[in-house]
Amino acid sequence: MSHEILLLGKPGCHLCDDARAVIARVADDLGVPWSERSILDDPALLAEYGEWIPVTFVDGAQHDYYRVDEARLRRALA
Repeated sequence: MSHEILLLGKPGCHLCDDARAVIARVADDLGVPWSERSILDDPALLAEYGEWIPVTFVDGAQHDYYRVDEARLRRALA
């Protein structure tokens, strides 16, 4: 089964920087594609997730917010 990770964040967000580093490491290790979107580019995303970023989705389902737990992310992708 192939997986996909999406990170919602915004520029200048230090928690987003931390999440990005974890996601990049895990995705690279496991060969999983990932992408990132800024909530500032979409008013609906800003309204829904503005107080929760970074938000991580795995295969379209919300997985984590604020911080990405590397072990939990690896388990979700196993």
